Amino acid sequence: MSQLRSKRKVFVGVVVSDKMDKTVVVAVDRLVRHPLYKKVVRRTSKFYAHDEFNECRVGDIVEIMETRPLSKLKRWRVTRIVQRAKVPLPVAREEVGEETEEQLLEEVFGAAPQAVEQTEQEIQEERQQTSSGLTDEQTSLDKTDESES
Repeated sequence: MSQLRSKRKVFVGVVVSDKMDKTVVVAVDRLVRHPLYKKVVRRTSKFYAHDEFNECRVGDIVEIMETRPLSKLKRWRVTRIVQRAKVPLPVAREEVGEETEEQLLEEVFGAAPQAVEQTEQEIQEERQQTSSGLTDEQTSLDKTDESES
């Protein structure tokens, strides 16, 4: 005699954390109409889901299904990965870590770091000239004030 299993809830969401072993945190968005103002508002719920083989990564779009309690917070399990993240987060971190400061400066300024240092020196020289020019003007104004009185 087989019992019919009741229909289980199924949601699709984005993995926001995979730092735990065999567990992922999935954020599920839903649209709700505000009861008074009738504006559509986005609500987000986070669910702890069981990921048996640690396949999910941050940014993956996954489908989760309701299941029996597996732990204090886990009541869901990952049934399938709908779409992989475009750039896995750990790979992106490694690439950034390998770049040197010089490469970053070249990307930002489009010039070699030596050229950047030269422009910094030119800016400092201009500041010194303008500051010395202001002091000359101030002293000349002070002299004219003294001569008038």
